[in-house]
Amino acid sequence: MADVLNLEIITPEKIILNDKIDSITIPGTLGSFQVLKNHAPLISTFEIGIVTIKNNGSVMHYTTSGGTIEVNDNKVLVLADSIEKIEDIDKVRAEDSKSRAEERLKDKQSDIDITRAEAALKRALNRLNAVGKYL
Repeated sequence: MADVLNLEIITPEKIILNDKIDSITIPGTLGSFQVLKNHAPLISTFEIGIVTIKNNGSVMHYTTSGGTIEVNDNKVLVLADSIEKIEDIDKVRAEDSKSRAEERLKDKQSDIDITRAEAALKRALNRLNAVGKYL
């Protein structure tokens, strides 16, 4: 097995990160979990939440809207629907997204996709909570 943990994070648009790390914590579907060097092989889904990456004493936080993770032979592949560094979050835009989603849900018109509006609200709240917690 390798002496390091190799991480690759990919979205449908681009490769976000390709680096060696100490650990990654993922918001798993059944609860958060951490992957360290020599972790057992794993394939899992993850949900809206915060991804934490530790490397050489530094910590990076990202918000995500979900995806899948594969761990095998000290290689971690994260296929994220979307992911962004907390430092890159536009708080005003996140607040606007939250307000729009709340209005859609409050309006209760028959042509509103409730599931989509609820997901948009969860994503906006995740971004705002992350900014409040880490910045």
